[in-house]
Amino acid sequence: MIGLKDVNKSFTTAAGLLPILKGINVEIGKGEFVALTGPSGSGKSTLMSIVGCLEPPTTGKVYVEGVELSSLSDNEQAELRSRAIGFVFQAFHLIQSLSLEENVEVPLFYAGVPRKDRRKRAREALARVGLSGRTTHKPYELSGGEQQRASIARALIREPGVILADEPTGNLDSKTCEQIMAILEGVRKEGKTILIVTHDQSIAARASRQIRLNDGVIASDSQQVLTCATAGSSGSAESIVPRQAEF
Repeated sequence: MIGLKDVNKSFTTAAGLLPILKGINVEIGKGEFVALTGPSGSGKSTLMSIVGCLEPPTTGKVYVEGVELSSLSDNEQAELRSRAIGFVFQAFHLIQSLSLEENVEVPLFYAGVPRKDRRKRAREALARVGLSGRTTHKPYELSGGEQQRASIARALIREPGVILADEPTGNLDSKTCEQIMAILEGVRKEGKTILIVTHDQSIAARASRQIRLNDGVIASDSQQVLTCATAGSSGSAESIVPRQAEF
């Protein structure tokens, strides 16, 4: 579903090139729920932006649905992003002047779906996240948790295969965090791939796989730990050392 091969990313600053990602190699399969962790500045959000076709790598190859992104034009990448990837952000990014159902139907508007059909699908998506009674409310009339549920409904409206969530519980209380995670776990059970950036270890622990970045490299990958720990019976120290996934 998602693959990164020898991915490097640098940004130009007044002091010169600033490397953010350094030789990332990883595969994420269909239906995986992956938590991306690490200290601030380790490259988590940059990696997510690259996977989401929002930022190109400086070097290396990125695959989504088996398609290598650099082989696509800008318009083709935009179409892939709109169709195959749903985004959930910490800051919600809802349009305050629009109702919830109008916010949720925005991706369908850009996809050219007729108004009647997109309104019906927006209401169904809001019901899916427990907001059927809030369709005509404006975002500022709702709690933070309700706004985040609406942003998840918007991410799901086109039934993408991949959900990218950047600190989706970062501004929420523990009860609301539980509601958001329950929704994401339910989405995962439908076969969607979820990549979530989080600093919260209790949130990361609920994922089926944890990848930790540190200083732009993959410091650990729980899938690799499990693979190495269960392979063979030598019990050597080398067999349980996590390494970057081979693409």
